Amino acid sequence: GEGIAVDPAKVEAVLQWNTPETVTEIRSFLGLAGYYRRFIEGFSKLAMPLTQLTRKNQPFVWDKNCEERFQELKK
Repeated sequence: GEGIAVDPAKVEAVLQWNTPETVTEIRSFLGLAGYYRRFIEGFSKLAMPLTQLTRKNQPFVWDKNCEERFQELKK
């Protein structure tokens, strides 16, 4: 079998992703990054601050922690 291959175009898209400014942008990023969750150790834990921002009635506050996790997920 071929196994699971990493799509270079998707990797490039993640690397080029700008800091999300809306819940929709966070969801889009997490959807794309989630494609690689099996390759990223502790993905759920890393993504938690971003995931929390997508919850209903959650104010959108992009803090230093969110930015650090975002950059970590992009690596």
